[in-house]
Amino acid sequence: MIALALPAANEEGFVAPTLEDMHLPEILPWGAPYGDGFGKQMLLILISVIIIGWFFIVAARKGQMVPGRLQFLGEASYNFVRNSIGRDIIGEKDFRPYTPLLFSLFFFILINNLWGSIPLAQLPTTSHVGTAYALAGIVYFTWIILGIKKHGIKYFKYATVPSGVPMAILPLVVLIEIISTFLVRPITHSLRLFATMLSGHLIIMLSAAGTEFLLLEAEGLLKPLGVLTLVGGVAMFLFEVLIQVLQAYVFTLLTAIYIQGSIAAAEH
Repeated sequence: MIALALPAANEEGFVAPTLEDMHLPEILPWGAPYGDGFGKQMLLILISVIIIGWFFIVAARKGQMVPGRLQFLGEASYNFVRNSIGRDIIGEKDFRPYTPLLFSLFFFILINNLWGSIPLAQLPTTSHVGTAYALAGIVYFTWIILGIKKHGIKYFKYATVPSGVPMAILPLVVLIEIISTFLVRPITHSLRLFATMLSGHLIIMLSAAGTEFLLLEAEGLLKPLGVLTLVGGVAMFLFEVLIQVLQAYVFTLLTAIYIQGSIAAAEH
């Protein structure tokens, strides 16, 4: 970051990439401003659905006793979500109906995160807040509906009125529970994914732009600093790949936690 800051003080100036640089022109525009047409983000989302569907259909098609590579990878991926997230969090008794949702969320978010690290694509679609809001919104209404289906209207009491709280502070505690459960939770669920993917992608863009400027345009002692930003950029790229995988896991894990909390609300 120091190496990137030095060129900014030059007379020529280093122009850092901005959010607008991530907003590429629409492929099929039917409106003037960005976001009103069919753009790269929408295209990558559709491709991700095709890739996920194709892979697991092919992996499960033969169903051999001794699995081949694709079947083994498909089964291992499914079992990871089913057992490590679904069964471990929701519980052996209740997890099975929710495995398809957890499975779909994990791999949809994983592929759309990884677009940011794939050459030519180079855009995590979850770095656009609308995608994160849509995913969190689906989860939000899912666990509320499940809670009502399981417990009826008493679900809202179970979710907002903790047991054993003195009456003197109970109204304040209930207000805090309402805000944290029904307002803050969906916001943090979406923004955690969106902000992480956006900031990581901007860091990679900044490292690449700084390296290009230092190696190709800077003069004197500033030019060798491009090697430093290159090394740092590669390190951040590898770290970003790890974060992309972790964010898919965290989002799905929180979904399982919210579902488990809804169906077991009376026990809390």
